Amino acid sequence: MKIVITEPLGISAETLEQITEPLRAAGHTVESYDSFTTDPEELAVRSRGADVLIIANHPLPGSVIRSDEALRFVSVAFVGYDHVDMDACEERGIGVSNTGGYCVDAVAELAVGLTVDCLRRISEGNAAVQSGAGKSGPRGRELAGKTVGLIGTGEIGLRAAELFRAFRCRVIAWSRTRRPEAEAAGIEYVTLDEVLQTADIVSIHTPLTAQTRGLIGEAQLQRMKPGAILINPARGPIVDSEAMGRALREGRIWYGTD
Repeated sequence: MKIVITEPLGISAETLEQITEPLRAAGHTVESYDSFTTDPEELAVRSRGADVLIIANHPLPGSVIRSDEALRFVSVAFVGYDHVDMDACEERGIGVSNTGGYCVDAVAELAVGLTVDCLRRISEGNAAVQSGAGKSGPRGRELAGKTVGLIGTGEIGLRAAELFRAFRCRVIAWSRTRRPEAEAAGIEYVTLDEVLQTADIVSIHTPLTAQTRGLIGEAQLQRMKPGAILINPARGPIVDSEAMGRALREGRIWYGTD
C-alpha cells in the first residue's frame, strides 16, 4: 500500500520517521512532503498512485481525488474536514477520517478568552493606552451571571460549557443531537431562536457542513439581543460575513473570532 503525506503535519522529522517506521516495516511505502501547496496540479502529482492520502488543513479538491484511481482513504490530521471535497469521495467510495479531540481544550478556552476580551474590552483598552488616549474610555462588563448560548454540544461545546459555568454563567444550547451528559451538567436545550433571543453571549461549536453553512445570517442576527456577543471559534462560513458586517457597523452586536 502506498501512503502519501501531502503536506507537513507540524511534527519533527524524527517523530515522523518514528511513527511511519512500523508501516514501512510492514511492507508499505510512505512518502511525505515538507512544503505546503494549494495548486491542484501539484497535489495531483504528489498523490499519484496513493492508496491513502494524509493531509492537514489545506484543501483537497475533487479534481485531485478523481485523478488518483488507486485512492481508497483520506486521513485528515485536523479536526475538520470541510476542506475535503466530500462529494468526490462519496462518488468514488473513498473513506474519510478526521482527528477529533486533539484541540478540545484549546478551542473551548479560545471561546472563553474571546468572550472576556469583548466583555472587558481588553484589546480596545490596551490600544487606547498604547495610543496615549488613556484608559478611561472603554467600560467593561462582567461575565458572571450572563446567559451563554451554545450552538453545538459536541466535545468542544461541552468543554466550553464547563468553563463558562465556572464563571457562574447560565448555559443554554441548541444542537441537532441532545446529549445526556450535557443535560446532566446543567445545560438546558432550547430552540435556536431561543438561544439567539435569550443569550448575552452566543458561542458557535458546530462543524461546517452543507447544513450549517450560513446558519447565522441576517434573520438570526436580527433576533439576537442588542449588544449581545457572538463568538465563532468554529468555521468562518457558518456566519454570513456580509450580514455580520452590517450588524457590526450598526453596533447591534459584538463579534469575537480567531
